[in-house]
Amino acid sequence: MLKIAIIAGSTRPGRKADDVARWVYDLASKRTDATFEIISLADVNLPLLDEAIPPSMHQYEKEHTLRWAETIAAYDGFIFVTPEYNRSMPGVLKNAIDHASRPYGQSAWAGKPAGVLGASIGTIGTALAQQHLRNVLVFLNMHTLAQPEVFLHNKEGLYDAAGKLNAGTEKFLQAWVDTYVAWVKKQA
Repeated sequence: MLKIAIIAGSTRPGRKADDVARWVYDLASKRTDATFEIISLADVNLPLLDEAIPPSMHQYEKEHTLRWAETIAAYDGFIFVTPEYNRSMPGVLKNAIDHASRPYGQSAWAGKPAGVLGASIGTIGTALAQQHLRNVLVFLNMHTLAQPEVFLHNKEGLYDAAGKLNAGTEKFLQAWVDTYVAWVKKQA
């Protein structure tokens, strides 16, 4: 059975990335051929990457960073949910990706399939952040689902007061999840 991580790429309180990750998780958990887990970067709490690992870094921080790479290595695939900050992905997401790609030549991401999606109040719905993220994933030798693309415009009517998606978006996201899982199976 496939083990897929859904990585919510923000730590800001009230983050839409967490909502999108939860929506994807709820839709994905209906499947019997894969298990899904949400990883919130707010819970990971990695130090800023420093290639030299400064002497001031405590042993706990070094061990925490190594555990992060081990955690990533245990998954068969990844779904990245990114917000868009200044036309790019958040620094906390890039930092988490960089940590698990070290040391050079031992990237925990290498060869693993990825899906990318996001939601934003902007009408382009994280398109530029997703493109930057895809560039990084290609360099890390991750195979990234190209189509369909998911750029959610976080506007009135996308979800109700209880946080439930509208029917059309839910159907669209379910089709995306089904396409992603079928594609990951072909990669295996």
